Amino acid sequence: MMSDAQNQLITQSGASTPAGKLLRRYWQPIALIEELDGPRPVKAVRVLGQHLVLFRDEKGRLGLIDRDCPHRGADLAFGRLEDGGLRCLFHGWLFDVDGKCIDTPGEPEGSKLCTRVTQRSYPVAEHSGIVFGWLGDGAPSTLPALDCFTAPESHTFAFKGLIDCNWLQALEVGIDPAHASFLHRFFEDEDAAANYGRQFRAQSAGSDIPMTQVLRAYPRPQIEVEKSEIGLRITALRELDAERMHVRVTNLLFPQAFAIPMSPTMTITQWHVPIDDRSCYWYAIFTSFAEPVDKAEMRRQRLELYTLPDYRPRIGRHNDYGFDIEEQRFSTYTGMGEDINVHDQWAVESQGRIQDRTREHLGTTDKAIVAYRKMLLSEIRKADAGEPVFLQLDAADAAAITGPATIDGIGPIGDWENYWRAADSDRRVQAGWAIARHGEKADA
Repeated sequence: MMSDAQNQLITQSGASTPAGKLLRRYWQPIALIEELDGPRPVKAVRVLGQHLVLFRDEKGRLGLIDRDCPHRGADLAFGRLEDGGLRCLFHGWLFDVDGKCIDTPGEPEGSKLCTRVTQRSYPVAEHSGIVFGWLGDGAPSTLPALDCFTAPESHTFAFKGLIDCNWLQALEVGIDPAHASFLHRFFEDEDAAANYGRQFRAQSAGSDIPMTQVLRAYPRPQIEVEKSEIGLRITALRELDAERMHVRVTNLLFPQAFAIPMSPTMTITQWHVPIDDRSCYWYAIFTSFAEPVDKAEMRRQRLELYTLPDYRPRIGRHNDYGFDIEEQRFSTYTGMGEDINVHDQWAVESQGRIQDRTREHLGTTDKAIVAYRKMLLSEIRKADAGEPVFLQLDAADAAAITGPATIDGIGPIGDWENYWRAADSDRRVQAGWAIARHGEKADA
């Protein structure tokens, strides 16, 4: 159980808050690249409580700058994209991707005013369909060479969705292996081959048992948590019989992402990014180790569930998550349909927009959440004190961090650890583009 002060400490993301200072030491997903498609590549974004505008100039360069014009505070998100930058509609002041004022057309001829005015700009980078921004001070660190960043463009697909609650509770559901046996329980199993792009509806590697049956029949996993070079490695073990163990390896990517298996050949790396303290977006990169991703089908599936331009869920709090009592009796544990994102959304949004952790009682299966919160509190204090924090990498160190292993399969009960390491290495060899680890590096 946490104190109210601790709960506030870990959930607030404003620039002046301790946790906000920590989050600004890491690259943050800002938008999907597809959001800049069309004749006017300008996008208003709100991240960590800050109002920003993202745009692409005529040369194809990306810019991320504060949204309020430094002249009189008008909204630059409505600006004209022309003449090498973004021009404010109020008085025509023009700003380039670096925030430099390059024109003040209403001022007298020969005025030097624009040389004394800048709009704060932020470094940006494109990776696997997502635009990342660096909202902190100083030079950005380098992102590690994870699978989702190093895979060929043809083998990744990016999407996002709005969640109507604090980012932290949205993240914590992804590092909770026990909930899947209940929240995502299906009373009937389907052909896994017919469920492309759907987590928990695919078959586990090397398994003759549908994943839905594994979760339903074995609801008491043994959970192992250990620190890794990117955060935490979380292993959920379900003993199937005297010889076989179901092994699911997932990862926390500090501070606010996780990497999980979606199927034997596909993984999901998912960030939870505060819009403000009461809402967030999830951003996910789906990475295939086999054939190229069917991007059109993946997008079609998700546009059945989310509406544009805000990527709001079609089923959510506003319509009781599609709850159906007959379905709950006979088909699914929740009665909220077959999309596990709806299940997760209900779970985290029903805790309130900011969960009151002073009222919770954690159990043995919450050990990953406990370990993560301890790490988060420790790093928040370091950031608040101006000290170095975890996973701040230069180019050489970042290139050395690959992976991580995200395995869902059936292995021998007495040798499950060697099983998942070998399974990860074999998958990388077969993929061709992935770096084969041949055994994980020593833990951090």
